[in-house]
Amino acid sequence: METFVLWTTVVVAVGISSFLLGMLVHSILKERRRSGVRRIWANFGLSLAFAALFLVSWIAQGLAEWQSFANEQAAHGEPARLSDFWVAFGQSTFENWQSEFLQLFSFVVLAAVLIHRGSAESKDGTDRLENELKEIRRMLEDGQVRSGAAS
Repeated sequence: METFVLWTTVVVAVGISSFLLGMLVHSILKERRRSGVRRIWANFGLSLAFAALFLVSWIAQGLAEWQSFANEQAAHGEPARLSDFWVAFGQSTFENWQSEFLQLFSFVVLAAVLIHRGSAESKDGTDRLENELKEIRRMLEDGQVRSGAAS
């Protein structure tokens, strides 16, 4: 049973992390192919910053938890085994993800991938409105709009 818990913990942690980071990379590559834009940081800075914060804090949590785990094992006169540590680390990781990182990072990545075009949060709605105003202004300047004409 201990081996099952260990492998389940590792597979779920690696699977979720890989999926979220993979979706971020997929979104960046898709945008680059679609628009040819090379400004990755300007277009995906929020997602990249959260991904970096996530990875750095996860590594720091692992180091701090290993020290705590090793001290606790030594206090009980037992060796600190890596397999036992991974289960404890997985438990604390999933508790943190459930309350903080998973929710926020998932929202950022999924919002970048599953954008709602034209919504108030979407920049394309503003861009489209600005383009329409420019077109109306151009038409007015060219005299293409007659006064009293409704359309």
